[in-house]
Amino acid sequence: MTDPNLSALLEAIIYLADEPIRLDQIRKTLRQGITIETLKHEIDLLREKFSAPEHGIELREIAGGYRFSTKPEHHDALKKFVKGMAPVTRLSLAGLETLAVIAYRQPITIPEILEIRGVQASGVIKTLLDRGLVTAAGRKEVVGRPILYKTTRNFLVYFGLNSLDELPSVEEFEELIKTEHSAQAELPLELPNEEETEEPEQSEDLEELDEAADREEAEQPEETDAEAENEVESNTEPEGAEQKDDAPAEPAEPEADARPEDAGATDT
Repeated sequence: MTDPNLSALLEAIIYLADEPIRLDQIRKTLRQGITIETLKHEIDLLREKFSAPEHGIELREIAGGYRFSTKPEHHDALKKFVKGMAPVTRLSLAGLETLAVIAYRQPITIPEILEIRGVQASGVIKTLLDRGLVTAAGRKEVVGRPILYKTTRNFLVYFGLNSLDELPSVEEFEELIKTEHSAQAELPLELPNEEETEEPEQSEDLEELDEAADREEAEQPEETDAEAENEVESNTEPEGAEQKDDAPAEPAEPEADARPEDAGATDT
């Protein structure tokens, strides 16, 4: 006779496992007294259950373990579905912590996040905005009118919540963050530079100014060799004039001094 609770528990364990899970691994997590033979019997019943045509998945034995997978007859339709899916969102620890601050203090500004976390959050906020987990919620009526941020529907989907009323306590959410981060530790992050030392990116206005300057420089006509030669000639003094101005004046030849001896000789 089958145990419905055991059958449901086995189904949940196999569904959650990332890799095919072996019977001895399952037995370690269950109550004492359950034998490998009992587990094998329950799994055989599950395999028979999911082999029915009304189920789109099946329980397969792979590499000595068990895992759920889609049935081959549905693969063509599933490929089209997967192509239209958004990529999996993975966040760094800094992203998860910032998201938690926004979730519990929303609407909140970047300076207020900085005050709570003690590190800059501009880069992380941009990542959260790009992934649709947070959005702008107006401006706070204080000096500088900083932007307010709040969570989105994608945030609820990401954490499996129906509404913000279902948010766990801060302690439970911190534990959830640690679990989420440890589960992603061995996975490559899409944005590896999203760390505590993130630098604010160049503003769009500055980027537009840089692009405009580049376009202006590219549009300027190139100076031909003839134009360059004419310009050089026009800015160059005639060679003779330079010599006239720069050449030092030659000293005048000294007049012959009349010597008394010559004068006396002439008189005689």
